[in-house]
Amino acid sequence: MPDLEAEDQKLVTLARSSRARIQAPEGAAVRDTDGRTYAAGTVDQPSFKLTALQAAVAAALSSGAEGIEAAAVVSEEGLLKGASVQAVRDLARYAPIILAAPDGAILEVLER
Repeated sequence: MPDLEAEDQKLVTLARSSRARIQAPEGAAVRDTDGRTYAAGTVDQPSFKLTALQAAVAAALSSGAEGIEAAAVVSEEGLLKGASVQAVRDLARYAPIILAAPDGAILEVLER
């Protein structure tokens, strides 16, 4: 995989930190079109469940973000869940979504 730009690498770092802090299956981070970042981990409650990326997008939206510039997911599974991708695509059709392993190794960059 190609090297990431510094701002995209920051998203991976934030996603790794979110995952590790709460020992979640996934961590995610997004950067909005104003350059603000939001990070979250998987939410798994009896009454509702969110992927980490859905939770990060929800945090951005609830803070007034109007669009997503880029996103990152750190997962042991090594795959992007459809619901995670759709959460970003609802706001940004072409924003890159970076998938990384828990050690930060870049596995995939989804452009569309």
